[in-house]
Amino acid sequence: MLDVRALCSFADYFVICTGDTKRHIEAIWQGIDEVLRAKDVIPRHNEGTPDSGWMLADFGSVIVHIFAPLERDYYQLDKLWDKATPVVRIQ
Repeated sequence: MLDVRALCSFADYFVICTGDTKRHIEAIWQGIDEVLRAKDVIPRHNEGTPDSGWMLADFGSVIVHIFAPLERDYYQLDKLWDKATPVVRIQ
């Protein structure tokens, strides 16, 4: 999770994670969606599919990116936003 408040105007935080398989990507998305909908937080916008290797959920101040390993390596959001402040890193 990156704090991007000082770097961009469209979000406060990016959550960037990796799912090893299409099923794993879908499970990550479902888990996030279930927890947040239970708190009446609904995404403003979704993009991508597990088959594409990338999913995005825009919750306004928080944007969640779920990547397959190849897509995460290709887009390198961690490097693109390297001036952001890491909030939490789980490996």
